[in-house]
Amino acid sequence: MPGQRSLRWLLGLVLLLNGGCQASDRAPLPRVQPPPLPSGSGAVEPAPLNWSVPPPPAVQAGNPVLWVALASRLGPRDGNSSPESPAAPLRLRAATGELSLVDGAGQRFVAPAFTLHWRWLPLPQPFTLRRRVLGPFASYESAEAAARRWAAAGAQPRIARPAEWEVWAAPDSPAPSDLSTRLVERRQSRRLMLELRRAEGAVVLQGPIRIEAPAGLLWQDGRYGGPFRLQSDAHGGWTLLEEVPLERYLEGVVPHEIGAGSPPAALAAQAVLARTWAVKNLIRYGVDGYHLCADTQCQVYSDPGQASASVRAAIVATRGQVLTAAGGPIQAVYHASNGGVAAGLEEAWDVEPVPYLRPFVDAPPAAALRWPLPLAAKALPSLLQGDGGAYGADHPRFRWQRQLTAGRLAEAMAARGTAVGAVGSIKVIERGASGRVVDLEIGGSAGRVVLRRDAIRRTLRELPSTLFTLTPAGEGVWRLEGGGFGHGAGLSQAGAIDLARRGWSSDRILQHYYPGTALQPLEAIGSALQGGG
Repeated sequence: MPGQRSLRWLLGLVLLLNGGCQASDRAPLPRVQPPPLPSGSGAVEPAPLNWSVPPPPAVQAGNPVLWVALASRLGPRDGNSSPESPAAPLRLRAATGELSLVDGAGQRFVAPAFTLHWRWLPLPQPFTLRRRVLGPFASYESAEAAARRWAAAGAQPRIARPAEWEVWAAPDSPAPSDLSTRLVERRQSRRLMLELRRAEGAVVLQGPIRIEAPAGLLWQDGRYGGPFRLQSDAHGGWTLLEEVPLERYLEGVVPHEIGAGSPPAALAAQAVLARTWAVKNLIRYGVDGYHLCADTQCQVYSDPGQASASVRAAIVATRGQVLTAAGGPIQAVYHASNGGVAAGLEEAWDVEPVPYLRPFVDAPPAAALRWPLPLAAKALPSLLQGDGGAYGADHPRFRWQRQLTAGRLAEAMAARGTAVGAVGSIKVIERGASGRVVDLEIGGSAGRVVLRRDAIRRTLRELPSTLFTLTPAGEGVWRLEGGGFGHGAGLSQAGAIDLARRGWSSDRILQHYYPGTALQPLEAIGSALQGGG
């Protein structure tokens, strides 16, 4: 990312073999060298913000390949800054045949399976990581909005996710007066490495480690084609990533996001959105040296080989197509169910609104006229009483009820690091145009805290959405009646399935949820692709 200064450590390593592995050669353990000083007057290199990781390669529109983390933050924590935590060995197994491991020194090892163990390697010259930190944030989107504001103040921020999302910048970076930062310093005296063990002895692998699996790699419950890499991350841990072509990636995303049994038009719309979302978010994990993760912080990605014929047909039918606005990929956000009314982007996250993601009642025109927007607070209970003829009303969480207690609220606040004491009140401070809660105040004996937008569901995880009414139901008890599942912005998957069953085409469905956008081939927006550092 801009302004990042690399910490160049040449870590010497020796190779360890698992029983049955074949090594082409073995290298002695060279000396670990400190980073070079900058040229000039002998000034000392400023303390780095994080472990240096090369950025992922730029994605080429003509042959897009994504670096997707199948597993991240691998390994035990560094006891220099936190209690030591155990970590199981890393086991890699070929689907059939053999795996090839090629380490950073070019040495190759071949075996049907490898068991890699963790080993701390002392650094001959310890150093300190120093950074100013904003956060934590409930989502990447909120962290990105804060990073833009920090950059406007003159900082060179980076977005990272050590546990929750954070924004990092140099310790002396200026910050807007309304953003509260903290200084983090961590002394590093060793580096986490991987080793192979066998009867002859144990040696360490030099990263990054390339893994070739001609017949595929078995990982968790899936089989992946690769190739693969094991590489260090910005936090001192390791990542197992797959280098996967974009269209194959979609085979592992579409069925897990909308369901393989969805109608063809809904599958095609989801394929376009998953492709658009991926190319829009290529810098999401840039600080860690890859593009995307495989869980709900990105798009759920699993074994592409399990994709059905209908899923593959939808991907082929939309091959290379992305949804665009202003010459680039849109914010292709989507969710399970909007409860009958779509949210504006600014209701879901603390970001600027965009013209193609505005609130609207997701129902036929005659039914939509019953609920003019912005939705009046007094009209919301009536809307939530029935389905109102809305699209996607058969979703199991189209309507829902929950109960919150003072004890549960205090527990949730303490878990986020904000103790409010004995909770005595919870109330809605502000709603968005769709009726969703934007600000929710929780008051206790030790103070009051306002949860904003995505932080509401991130803190109160039992809430399917922020579209709800709130009423007292006894001493220290509140009743919530709500609708929908997810943030509510963009395509409602339940709505898309309903519309497809009514005979709508995928293009019409996309225009319904993202009005004013255009379908274009990926090659047409090649210059607008993000990523690659």
